[in-house]
Amino acid sequence: MTDSSVRIVSLIPGGTEILATLGLVNAIVGRSHECDYPPEIKNRPICTQARLNSNASSSEIHNDVNNLLQSALSIYEIKTDVLEQLQPTHILTQDQCDVCAVSLHEVEKAVATLIDSKPEIISLQPNILKDVWADIERVGNAFGVDTVKVLENLEARVKICQQKIQGLALNELPTVACIEWTDPLMTAANWIPELVNLAGGQSLFSVTGKPSPILPWETLITSNPDIIIFMPCGFDLNRTQQEAELLTKLPEWEKLQASKKGRVYITDGNSYFNRPGPRLVDSLEILAEILHPEIFQYGYKGTAWEVL
Repeated sequence: MTDSSVRIVSLIPGGTEILATLGLVNAIVGRSHECDYPPEIKNRPICTQARLNSNASSSEIHNDVNNLLQSALSIYEIKTDVLEQLQPTHILTQDQCDVCAVSLHEVEKAVATLIDSKPEIISLQPNILKDVWADIERVGNAFGVDTVKVLENLEARVKICQQKIQGLALNELPTVACIEWTDPLMTAANWIPELVNLAGGQSLFSVTGKPSPILPWETLITSNPDIIIFMPCGFDLNRTQQEAELLTKLPEWEKLQASKKGRVYITDGNSYFNRPGPRLVDSLEILAEILHPEIFQYGYKGTAWEVL
């Protein structure tokens, strides 16, 4: 087990959850402004802040993000004074997405100003489920924690899903559109298509392991998916409901078979689908429950997802 001199600052929610799963909560001395799970880390000092207003409309957030990235600014800034006080031995960050969390470049810049402590930077870069398992292993190795049982447990839950849908015929696997942003319309990619397929669906529009593409409204209408699931990046269930309802007011929405059959769903994307950590397995179970309620009943409805 880690010794008490280990002081970890986690700048990415998925990383914080990996640390917690490995029993390292007590070693976390600081967190990002978005790290909110498990609840016991909420009292740790916050080391980052956003340069944009997350309460703005989706299109305003999208434009602000683009403007910041084009001006070579990160969307988040690191509070170097807080880092300096915390004197971390390790900093957990990511190099996967400049919109999801502090970029590796920003962390390196901040660490360069820390004269006394030269923390080791552990940077996660997950694109598919296997990468998340590898990240858990890497974090475990960095702190001398055995990850075998944790990974076996997560993988066993994935297998249970796979086994339960094995008997389904192709026509019983619904086509699924997962919406990651509403204005502009974008579909969820990276690990999401993989999760949809594992849960007994046919993922539309996105490629596993690739970034999320923009989806023309006409394409959504023409392809007319069986099921539409909203999981906007960084939004909880309430905010997702507001975003989804804006789309339902558009002409042609009523013509979509998902809308006609009552198979449009909202989820807490911020807690589950957008976070590459142990709870991606919960996300898989949520999808399984949405796609095949006749087979799966995990009990996530009402907290993690709802029918729109």
